[in-house]
Amino acid sequence: MLITPRLPRRIPFALLLSFIFLAVLALAAAFPAWLAPGDPLLADPLNAMQPPSWQHWLGTDQLGRDLLSRVIYGSRYSLLISVAAIGLAVVVGTALGLLAGLARGVVDEVIGRTVDVISAFPDLLLALMLIAFTGPGTTNLIIALGVASVPRFARVVRAQTFLIARSGYVEQARTFGQPWPVLVWRHVLPHAIAQVPALATLGLGTAIIGTAGLSFLGMGPQPPTAEWGLMLAEGRNYLRNAWWTGVWPGVAITLTVVAVSIVGRHWQARFEGKQR
Repeated sequence: MLITPRLPRRIPFALLLSFIFLAVLALAAAFPAWLAPGDPLLADPLNAMQPPSWQHWLGTDQLGRDLLSRVIYGSRYSLLISVAAIGLAVVVGTALGLLAGLARGVVDEVIGRTVDVISAFPDLLLALMLIAFTGPGTTNLIIALGVASVPRFARVVRAQTFLIARSGYVEQARTFGQPWPVLVWRHVLPHAIAQVPALATLGLGTAIIGTAGLSFLGMGPQPPTAEWGLMLAEGRNYLRNAWWTGVWPGVAITLTVVAVSIVGRHWQARFEGKQR
């Protein structure tokens, strides 16, 4: 009997492009000086609002600053804030979900009602309310977006923990006398957070939009910081005379969110396929 080797599955073209784009974006965020042609804060009033050219590939803004350099450096702030916010939401949401799924009773009820109250507000509105109390700034923006994203992780981890804690292999490990912390760390937690990476990737796209939106409203990094949402806010008054001042930051936000969403949906589909 002739056995043919199993060929590897082809990677979808859109997924491949998304990985390449995100890899370049990560490089730009980590080492912007390698890709940027100049200083993003260097003003040159004599060359203000110059259209895209060989000297300035994306043109210049109202102060004569190179837009390509500002877009590249802006990726650092936009991604840093978004990743930090989702990281905070993953840690807090996982801890709350694990505690609620294991403790049950009054603890589960208190955590569940708290999560329901947070979920009653749209993410952007809740973040805006929190920043209104704490004040604008990068740190407050991270905390606000992170708190707004906690419920999606807490609910998933709580539901998975509730099921896994009653599974046969956990009961068997308990009868063998394994300590409760070891039981949770080795058997419950790895399975409870199996879906978290896919949710975090999808949530990263939402966090990027939230970061740009709140920065556009002046709630995030302050001028002259090169940040995509802030660049949109600064360029919106010049769109009729210099469309490039607001278009390129918007393109960067759109492409990043699309790429992150494609990767996140791919991971979620693979997770659901394994579950089936």
